[in-house]
Amino acid sequence: MNGGMKRYLSGIGMTAATLAVTTALTGATPAGPTPSPTHPAPSASPAPKPDHRPGHKPDHKPGHRPDRTGPSAEPTGPAEPAEPAEPARPAEPVEADKPDCRKVKCVALTFDDGPGPYTGTLLRHLAKYRAHATFFVVGRNVGVYPDVVRRTAEAGHELGNHTWSHPDLTRLSPAAIRSQLARTDQAVKSAAGVVPGLVRPPYGATDRDVRRQAHRPLVLWSVDTLDWRYRDSARVARVSLKRVRPGSVILFHDIHPTTVKALPRVLKGLSARGYRFVTVSELFGGRPPKVVRNARGLSGGPR
Repeated sequence: MNGGMKRYLSGIGMTAATLAVTTALTGATPAGPTPSPTHPAPSASPAPKPDHRPGHKPDHKPGHRPDRTGPSAEPTGPAEPAEPAEPARPAEPVEADKPDCRKVKCVALTFDDGPGPYTGTLLRHLAKYRAHATFFVVGRNVGVYPDVVRRTAEAGHELGNHTWSHPDLTRLSPAAIRSQLARTDQAVKSAAGVVPGLVRPPYGATDRDVRRQAHRPLVLWSVDTLDWRYRDSARVARVSLKRVRPGSVILFHDIHPTTVKALPRVLKGLSARGYRFVTVSELFGGRPPKVVRNARGLSGGPR
């Protein structure tokens, strides 16, 4: 045995002897191995790093939730099952709410010369009774109230052409008639995205040239309230209720506040008598004749 090995064994023996004496005197048991040149004291173990392997899940005990604070914390109670989504409803056909005027009493309310400052109020009156109407608009007024024209179309009302500046078309050349109608068509299309399918000639004035240039049905009327002459709400309502018949086309002007004021009474009175309020096209089942005055022979129901 060489000298180095002897010294090593001697050191171990002395360490063991020292431990034995210490234990005998104090009765204490050492917590771990005494550091030695060949057995250094263990250092603190580093915190384990999270496992980011694909598919690895944290090892949580049953019922344990990671600590969270703030509004994003998960609820401590059991999660409620999500409610099943309602099945999509099929789109209903537009025709579903339109009455069959061959079987029920129908009337077409028509309004000329607008839009104007009172047309918005009129739209609210009509909506209350779920009434549809036909608005024969003047092109130059459409440019002043484009939003009203758009809302009129969106509410399900019909837009008709009443020329650009309200002239007597029978006094114009064919080219001038076409211009009056074309400019109004463009104004309505710009405001509401539709082109009027009907024309009402100002003053009801029509002839062969007007019919040829219109290229669509010309709509007149069967009940004239004369609301432009008599600015009396009570009279407008009284005439409307007295002269109406199934299939009537009633003429109003929504540029007059007295007319708009009369409409709630007209709507209430005709509703009580069983009338349904339709557009001119609806009155004829979507196919109005070349010249319209009324649909007295077509609208059904008791008279």
